[in-house]
Amino acid sequence: MADPPEGTTSEADEEIMGATYRALQEYGYADLTVRRIADEYGKSTAAVHYHYDTKDDLLAAFLDYLLARFVDAIHEVETTDPERRLDLLLDKLLVDPEGHRDLLVAMLEMRSQAPYKERFQERFDQNDEYVRYVLRTVVDDGIDRGVFADVDSDHVSRALMTIVDGARTRAAVQPEGADPGALATARRTADEYVDAVLLRDD
Repeated sequence: MADPPEGTTSEADEEIMGATYRALQEYGYADLTVRRIADEYGKSTAAVHYHYDTKDDLLAAFLDYLLARFVDAIHEVETTDPERRLDLLLDKLLVDPEGHRDLLVAMLEMRSQAPYKERFQERFDQNDEYVRYVLRTVVDDGIDRGVFADVDSDHVSRALMTIVDGARTRAAVQPEGADPGALATARRTADEYVDAVLLRDD
């Protein structure tokens, strides 16, 4: 598996990533411009272009940044108990995005461009691969400890990702307020799946 990207280290990069995050939330992918990112950054477009030649270069770096932040969040989960660790991981995937619908919409727009932009495709593939890897590792650990039933961990990780992707997509494409519980419903569904498939009866 490819290693997750290293986090940004430069203070300017960190500020530009934050500006990109805010601009995506406000304008979405379709209306995002370097000028709007620069406005959020509080500097000129030339200052942004000093670090990133094109908008696509910046957005590819932004996808790396998001994955690095997710990796950091996973590393902050200190428990070694497999059931609790899986529970907290599902919270990261389905509870934390609550209240960030604008960003979910922007990310869905970017994912829709992935078939046409190789760098985007690589980042989304890497992100998905990493999340499945983490899920699979937790499940395998639980199986080894006798906490989880002896299941196909790869299948379980893909099934959970299907729940996550479906919920995030639904939360993004529905008119705002039409289905405010999409992520919460998916979180409950993930728990039901874990209870039915992973947890041992004894």
